[in-house]
Order: sequence, then structure tokens, then C-alpha cells
Amino acid sequence: MPDHVDRILEQWAAERPDLDVSPMAVIGRLTRLTRLIEAELGRTFAAHGLDRASFDVLATLRRSGPPHRLTPAELTRTAMVTSGAVTQRLDRLESRGLVTRAPNAADGRGVLVTLTPEGRALVDSALPDHVATEHRLLAALGEPDRTALAETLRTLLESLGDAPPPTPAERPRAKRPES
Repeated sequence: MPDHVDRILEQWAAERPDLDVSPMAVIGRLTRLTRLIEAELGRTFAAHGLDRASFDVLATLRRSGPPHRLTPAELTRTAMVTSGAVTQRLDRLESRGLVTRAPNAADGRGVLVTLTPEGRALVDSALPDHVATEHRLLAALGEPDRTALAETLRTLLESLGDAPPPTPAERPRAKRPES
């Protein structure tokens, strides 16, 4: 059954047969999927008084393990939001009592962000609904298709330079000055 993107491809084939617009079949569908998925996830987060970026910050702290504490730079590296969004979210989350910020004893200029018990309870409450929404969104795909799609998307992300942040063991160590 033709979809919206098929119609766009047909129109371009008629208007510009000299161009290979086949990438639009993938990019157009990814774009449309992103909009639909974001809307559905947004409804789930809103049911818990959150937006996507706030959930991501809380979830990043939660999955970091005890003591559920990271620097803003670590949050930026491991969350799916930008540094500007992290700062804005931290202000909002702190005002709601979901996180605290305190001076970092190891770095006098830095701060540590800690998930509060209230923040942990909220993310623990929202997470099952979030996962259920994701399962519902992918229900049209069987497990083999999900696995294949995940692998294909990973390959594409890696080809575009998207890599996970290094673990502490993988980070380069600062060289000590020689005496």
C-alpha cells in the first residue's frame, strides 16, 4: 500500500526524473516516524508531569547507579539532550525537588547533580509506561524485524559519527608533569 512518502517520490519522479531521490524513501520515513513517535512519547511523559528532556535527565541519573549522581558534563555526554537543554532542565527539575546540585569536592568549579528520592520515584513510575508505549509503537514489527532495524540504524548512526561516550576506563588519563 503506498504511503505519503511514496506519493512524494512519484511526484519528484515526474517533475525531476533526472534526480535520484531514493534517499527520500528512508529519510522521509524516518522524519515522519520521528514526529509520530515524539508525539506518542510526549503524551506518556506528560501523564507524569514530564517532557522528553526532563525524563531523559532523570532516567540518565537513575540508570547511572548509586549514588545516582553525575556532573552536568557527564549528563550531557550520556543523555540525549544538548548541554543547553541540560542546564535548563536542571533548573526546572531542581525547583521541583527532583534533583539537587551541590559543589563538586573533586572540582571546586564544578557541581554534582543528584537524583532525589522524589525524582527516583517519578522516573521509576514513568519508566514502565514509557517502555509500554515503545512496545506499542513497535507492535507492527516482529522480533526479527526489530533486531534487523536496530542493527541497520546502529550502522547508519555510526557512519555519521554517533558513538557512545567513553566509559571512565576508556577515557584518556591526564599526563602528570615529569619532575
